[in-house]
Amino acid sequence: MTLLAFLAFTSPWIAAAILSLSLLLLGMAKSVHDDVLDGALNIVKNNCTRMTLCNAEPTTYTEGNATFALADVTMASGDFTAANGDTNGRKLTVAAKNAVPVDTSGTSTHVALLDVTNSKLLYVTTHTSQALTSGNTANIGSWKFEIADPT
Repeated sequence: MTLLAFLAFTSPWIAAAILSLSLLLLGMAKSVHDDVLDGALNIVKNNCTRMTLCNAEPTTYTEGNATFALADVTMASGDFTAANGDTNGRKLTVAAKNAVPVDTSGTSTHVALLDVTNSKLLYVTTHTSQALTSGNTANIGSWKFEIADPT
């Protein structure tokens, strides 16, 4: 099976990694098409159905969805916008969510993006610590993450 045939049947993440490694080993110039980077971003955009504020860094779906979750909000693909990166590559901007109900009191330090249907923890990042009180609401500002072009 040729490398191209193999890449056609694998996930965008694996395909991008294999392609980048192949170019590096061959000593060729490094580049990646926006479609490859968008493939990775689209996994989040098309599958994220919940965003949670967490009091610690979740490393599993259960931690992001329950163990460390203080507040959660439903997400849809329209809450994400892919575009050229601020520096290079591609970025995914996550829409702001206001009046998110707080379920559990605690200090939120992380944001998790979850695929509830498939029980997957898709993405985790830190944010400025925020004290949350059960029964109140929280506002989550718009934020983004970027995948840089290879260098």
